[in-house]
Amino acid sequence: MATDTTSTPAISHSTVVQATRTRRVFAFLSSFLFLVTLVFLILVEIGCVSSKHPVLPSIYFIKLDLTNIIPRSVPNFRLVNSIARTLGLHDFYQVGLWNYCDGYGNEVTFCSEPQRMYWFNPVEILLSELLAGATIALPSNITDALTLVRKASHWMFALFLTAVCLALPTALLAPLSIYSRWASLPLTILAFLTAFTTTVATVIATAMFLIFKSAIQSAAESVNIQAQIGIKMFVFMWIAAGAAILGWLIHFAQCCCCASARDVRTGRRKGRKKAYPPFGRGTEVDATGPEEKPRARRRWMGRNV
Repeated sequence: MATDTTSTPAISHSTVVQATRTRRVFAFLSSFLFLVTLVFLILVEIGCVSSKHPVLPSIYFIKLDLTNIIPRSVPNFRLVNSIARTLGLHDFYQVGLWNYCDGYGNEVTFCSEPQRMYWFNPVEILLSELLAGATIALPSNITDALTLVRKASHWMFALFLTAVCLALPTALLAPLSIYSRWASLPLTILAFLTAFTTTVATVIATAMFLIFKSAIQSAAESVNIQAQIGIKMFVFMWIAAGAAILGWLIHFAQCCCCASARDVRTGRRKGRKKAYPPFGRGTEVDATGPEEKPRARRRWMGRNV
């Protein structure tokens, strides 16, 4: 009774490493991209949380300048502005993810206590800082925009926090896609969730504060409040979102492209051709007998005998 002595050739570890080099490069690149996402998300999270740190107060979503809150059209506007400062108003207020900070001139003097699901309510803050019995009237378009700010801030806060929690395991697990294309599927889902939460939170924050800035500037005739978008915060958000999207695209492509270590060992895919020496010598060991020379080489040797 004849037995089948053929078997799958064993492939050396060095050959597998060389054959999967392209996949390794993209796997570690995606890991690096999600580390970049994590770093910039952390900067977004800790921005404006403390007045003692020299850098953190400069990371904010929006800054409201109340130095000249009374417009020039009002008689004796300079005197009234100085009185408003005496009553308790600060020169500026800037908003972070967890709290707000205020100060005089260019110096931050106070940051509120960080709060979960924080949203910036300038009406409440300004009224709380004025002396007892003093009040300030804000235009209706600003107060109407506060409803949008409150709802959007809650979603933004939850999505940014979720993105931070997802970015770390995604960065650590990304190299596992080297070993199998099947491993890329759950990693692709995890990478998609990271990219989705980061991007949606960034879009919400961008749209919300741009709308809020427009509402404030449109009321310059009645109350002179200048609004300034925090460039650092917006750059950090969009770098995090862009890196997360690129990392997800790499994982998505690895589901069907680039040979994995399992593909090379089982013979489903060869991977990089440069990983195999000419004529396949030295890469495969056949247990059934000595390695047969390639046909083209045998013919060349026969002509030279």
